[in-house]
Amino acid sequence: MYKLLLFLLINFGALAIGGLLMGSPATNEWYIAQNKAPWTPPGWVFGAAWFFIMACLSVFMFLVSKKYSFSEQAFFYSLFIVQVVLNIAWNPVFFKYHFVLAGLIIIGLLTIVVFLLFWWGTKNMGIKSLLILPYVVWLLIATSLNAFVLVKN
Repeated sequence: MYKLLLFLLINFGALAIGGLLMGSPATNEWYIAQNKAPWTPPGWVFGAAWFFIMACLSVFMFLVSKKYSFSEQAFFYSLFIVQVVLNIAWNPVFFKYHFVLAGLIIIGLLTIVVFLLFWWGTKNMGIKSLLILPYVVWLLIATSLNAFVLVKN
């Protein structure tokens, strides 16, 4: 069970670090002033979605770690680490520094990396890979929201 706790700590720690680096988007004057997509969910949805996504990802990573060591699947675990870094990086780039294009590039890369994790999971973990699907779907939505801000502001 310590591996599950480790992945929970990594994933929720990454969310916390990203949150600290961005400040609060709800009180961010720059973000409030932006033209946002009509499909932008209410603020509370973001927190609920990220909680669910990180819980699912942690369980998936725990299941992978029970089956494969780092040396057996170094590429997969490396993708996981890249995902963590990109997830943290997007927050300050977009919300603090207002580099919307750079944010779109980062979130686009993050979407690709998470899709690769999902693809690997379908080949190596079967139905358990569905635990990553909410992350893929959420990133597609988040990427579209970032793109809308870039195009409409």
